[in-house]
Amino acid sequence: MSEPESVRTPFSPVAALAAVGAVGAVAAPALRHQLHERRRRLEGARAVRDRRELVELLAEVDAALERLDGGLYGVCTVCRGAVESERLAADPLVHVCLECLTPEQTRALEHDLESAARVQASLLPPRSLRSSGWEVDYDYRPFSAVSGDYVDLILPRRPDGPLWFLFGDVSGKGVAASILMASLHALFRSLIAADLPLPELLRQANRLFCESTPAAAYATLIAGRLTPGGEVELASAGHPPPLWVRAGGVEAVPVTGLPLGLFCGAEFESARLRLLGDEALFLYTDGLSEAIDGGGASYPLGRLTERWRAAGAAALVREALDDLAAFRGSTPSSDDLTVMSLRRLAS
Repeated sequence: MSEPESVRTPFSPVAALAAVGAVGAVAAPALRHQLHERRRRLEGARAVRDRRELVELLAEVDAALERLDGGLYGVCTVCRGAVESERLAADPLVHVCLECLTPEQTRALEHDLESAARVQASLLPPRSLRSSGWEVDYDYRPFSAVSGDYVDLILPRRPDGPLWFLFGDVSGKGVAASILMASLHALFRSLIAADLPLPELLRQANRLFCESTPAAAYATLIAGRLTPGGEVELASAGHPPPLWVRAGGVEAVPVTGLPLGLFCGAEFESARLRLLGDEALFLYTDGLSEAIDGGGASYPLGRLTERWRAAGAAALVREALDDLAAFRGSTPSSDDLTVMSLRRLAS
């Protein structure tokens, strides 16, 4: 999910205040609590093999608290530019921007990112599958090493049971967003095992996500159940509506709801429809709908809906990506991109 990028500027008192103003006004109390909690846990640690390691960690926490108190939290201690916000969200002890890392630190960061990418890849479902009378295909393209897009498929526990799908987009990009994506993955895997009604599933997920993530974090999402008979139940948490691909054309399915994480007490509703053989649902993140061409124009979904007709799940995904590439031309991607097609198999 795209957000405005931070802009590096030469250090000045005004630039320093701008870099940390949002932290001081919005996130400082939460950061202070988090840092003090880390310090408390470190002081109570008994299993640290190297005492020097413990002392160094305590010093890092104290230094972060001093930067917070002094109005310099989020300012690079080397060049006085802004430290990348997503790195601060992932690790509040970071105090050097990417451009000022030593070669050794850069290699260590690259190793960590490669490890994170492998972990995230292990959470993804198979790219193509057939189950319960449905054919599913998706394409998952992180903007960087890891992604904040979320996709999962949960197979039926019994022959006549439903196939679950979850598809969404966490705010932000990079490591911080990928951590929230992993949190959603674990959260929904646990809740679905409780066999809750779909609106209650989203209500519980929203409450837990809201209570366990930073105040600025949120996620849009569509959750659904697919039965062998073609019945579909959908519930949305602020995600763009899925497209219903039929022989006679394409239409958006009107499901609405608030994004997860905005209000802990939010309620959700579900919608039901029935797909015939060869009809499909197509889902996408804003890496598709907010992609731009060389002139700055946004990608119009009408390019797909005007010519699409019911087709195989893999074909729908491929056509969408091919059309997006043709529209974008040489303009590079600027966000995570995921598309998924769920096609009802003909009897």
